[in-house]
Amino acid sequence: MIPETRWEQKIEDVKEFKVDTFVMGDDWKGKFDFLKDYCEVVYLPRTPEISTTKIKQDLFSPKA
Repeated sequence: MIPETRWEQKIEDVKEFKVDTFVMGDDWKGKFDFLKDYCEVVYLPRTPEISTTKIKQDLFSPKA
């Protein structure tokens, strides 16, 4: 997972971090196909019990 501050950084991140596979929920199907020139793009079925927002908050929030 790469912290993101702006939408436009996706291609830059794929190149910089040498991303081989970009994975996104299938509710976004087709929205990230522009990355296919740089890496494999995979759309997976959503798991309702898992929140990407919550995972990001837990990983990237300052610890008290």
